[in-house]
Amino acid sequence: GLVIDGRTLNIIFQGGLEEKFLALARHCRSVLCCRATPLQKSMVVKLVRRQLKVMTLSIGDGANDVSMIQAADVGIGISGQEGMQAVMASDFAISRFKHLKNLLLVHGHWCYTRLAKMVIYFFYKNVCYVNLLFWYQFFCGFSGSSMVDYWQMIFFNLFFTSVPPLLFGVLDKDVSAETLLRLPELYKNGQ
Repeated sequence: GLVIDGRTLNIIFQGGLEEKFLALARHCRSVLCCRATPLQKSMVVKLVRRQLKVMTLSIGDGANDVSMIQAADVGIGISGQEGMQAVMASDFAISRFKHLKNLLLVHGHWCYTRLAKMVIYFFYKNVCYVNLLFWYQFFCGFSGSSMVDYWQMIFFNLFFTSVPPLLFGVLDKDVSAETLLRLPELYKNGQ
């Protein structure tokens, strides 16, 4: 592991040693930045995103973590004794750090599979609808007349665009939470 403090981070960023810092950090299993300023925290996140071209996740519990949370692709705020600033700036909020595993492995997997299925569903719904209108134009000689009433078109899209996402969001769980926590490698299946 690598433990680095705020003064050393200042030397790294002012001296142009970012590449060497990243090369050293890549050989470590974990990197801990302590006594860093909010600007330094966000600069480390931006450096990792820019140079390594990876998705970043930042976790914080106070106002000094807001810039780091906003610089990351995914920000998680922990509500606690230091106030609610981190929670207000984050994408997701948890009450304790121990809930992070559940958030990533269970809810992350479920969200990923739901989104993948819904993208396919919307594509299929729109292809069916457009094909119906396209073939009707052959029947009416490309006159531009509409096959269905305007209100029916609106309610068709409203019904088939709002109800299935709600049902998928509430009911669709392809694997149980216990199985996902026991087998974290299932998260990569959809990718």
